[in-house]
Amino acid sequence: MCGIAGMFGYRSPSGFDRDRLEQMTDQMALRGPDDRGIWVGSKGNIGFGHRRLSIIDLSELGHQPMHWADGRYTITFNGEIYNYQELREELIGQGRQFRSHSDTEVLLALFGRDGEHMCDRLRGMYAFAVYDEVTGAVFLARDPYGIKPLYYADHHGTFSFASTVRAVQCSKTYDDTMDPAGIVSFFVWGFVAGPNTLYKGIKELPAGHSMVVDSAGVHKPRRFFSLADTLAHAAEADVNQESMVEALKHAISDSVRAHMVADVPVGLYLSAGVDSTCLASSVVRQGLKPATLTLGFEEFRGTENDEVVAAEQVAACLGVEHKTMWVSRDEFSHDLADILINMDQPSVDGVNTYLVSKYARQAGFTVALSGLGGDEILGGYSSFNDVPKILNRTRWAAKTPWLGRGVRKVAGPVVSRFTSPKFAGLLEYGSTVGGAYMLRRSHFLPHELSEFLDPKLVVEGWNSLQSLQKLEALAGKSDSLYGKVALMEAQWYMQSQLLRDSDWAGMAHSIELRVPLVDIEVFKALAPFIAKGVPPRKKDLGECLDPAIKSLIVNRPKTGFSVPIRRWLMQEDEANNERSVRSFAKLVARSFGIPVDKKSGSHTVSEVVAEARSGTL
Repeated sequence: MCGIAGMFGYRSPSGFDRDRLEQMTDQMALRGPDDRGIWVGSKGNIGFGHRRLSIIDLSELGHQPMHWADGRYTITFNGEIYNYQELREELIGQGRQFRSHSDTEVLLALFGRDGEHMCDRLRGMYAFAVYDEVTGAVFLARDPYGIKPLYYADHHGTFSFASTVRAVQCSKTYDDTMDPAGIVSFFVWGFVAGPNTLYKGIKELPAGHSMVVDSAGVHKPRRFFSLADTLAHAAEADVNQESMVEALKHAISDSVRAHMVADVPVGLYLSAGVDSTCLASSVVRQGLKPATLTLGFEEFRGTENDEVVAAEQVAACLGVEHKTMWVSRDEFSHDLADILINMDQPSVDGVNTYLVSKYARQAGFTVALSGLGGDEILGGYSSFNDVPKILNRTRWAAKTPWLGRGVRKVAGPVVSRFTSPKFAGLLEYGSTVGGAYMLRRSHFLPHELSEFLDPKLVVEGWNSLQSLQKLEALAGKSDSLYGKVALMEAQWYMQSQLLRDSDWAGMAHSIELRVPLVDIEVFKALAPFIAKGVPPRKKDLGECLDPAIKSLIVNRPKTGFSVPIRRWLMQEDEANNERSVRSFAKLVARSFGIPVDKKSGSHTVSEVVAEARSGTL
């Protein structure tokens, strides 16, 4: 886990500025506290930066930016390639020679052999850039799920890229106008949906895409992997329902084995859920004893949201070293400014991962496994039940769209006084898969935003964002309703929210977070069952557990990974979760300089934190 950066004056050397590259690299110091590297090309028009968190090959031979033996290729790489040892042996058999035992050098050799098609052979989480001295081109790629971030800007002949938006901003080579689509996306969804960011001049390279930049300019990103296409093709396969649990067990065991590859100890975040418990059990069955960590909150002690007791019982059954860390409101209040500063893009989530990563670092962790990703493919969210229910009740309204809009305009002001404003939009949005999903997942509906944002900005942003159209296209890749919801959860919500938040929140404490359930081989193994509408569910994941542990976990109500943010910020009872999230969204927006009352200007983080602590937000 590292931070990468680069500047490329593809029109002339004047487009490259070493001082700015240094600033971009240093902005990401927490992503790589173990080493720092700067490389400038012989033509003086390109440079790469790197911050290193040493995980594989801890020696100086793993230093980056790294060059191939003959000097033709130079790479800056963030992530882990879990099948690098197999690839290394294959390349050695073909005559390639290696100086290190790092996965970075394997990427260089693979690029030299396969060029841009190299990504078809990779299993892992990654974002990297390779410069070819002979062709004068830069090749960039991002992993299939988008676990590792990669942002870029193209401005007057200078191409800049980095692991964070804030680092790209240090290049000073981008249009810093705020993007209405980014602002609207944040309030509707709680995250900025890629490829947008908050700024018109900075874009996100989509997951599963690569891109080339050369003297002709920035070429259009090329897709090399798609979850939706993989699911669509899987529908042609025959499935044996009796083999489903065995396929699930094998896929998880194989993924855990791959994700344990490291030259440092690997720990595990253990909640009282079946996902992380299954991972912990799989690790132990493979002969390893990971240290585990659980967070507890005084506000939840003794309630259904308290995960501590069950997690400690699981750890005891597994015989692993376990730590429970208790978090207080005072600690959160103290950390709030750092949370907002490290939040690279605005989000209503991530606080939980920030806190557990903070304590993981204190406990000596460098790498930690997380159970993130199970809910999206195993039907763990209520959306798998709610979306079908909404469609069944409102599908008829698709024939009269004017009726839904009319009901919402008339009933909206009244309904919002007594219950969620979303109820007024049931007929307007609930007759399509994408609209029903938005009713389930959104925090604000588009028509509500004009109450606190400029109406023109809202219209421009929503029209540009095209959320519903994108969701419908995504859902169209699956014939089963379960598959449609799974794709929207995995490729919309998880990619842009959970994975992005896990990255910035973990990196704020120099923690590499690994997610074995977010693995292309796991998805490929389960895709035929999902495509046929007979998917494995959470109860099937319980079959991967030993009986003693299964009895502790499987029948527990799902609690999620809850954090009492409303109580901490607003000093009120957490009775209305929707109102809580909306309040936090406005707080985050203000810290990013987004005016939330149409007239207010930007605010510094310290001003926002002061208002939050005083209860005047």
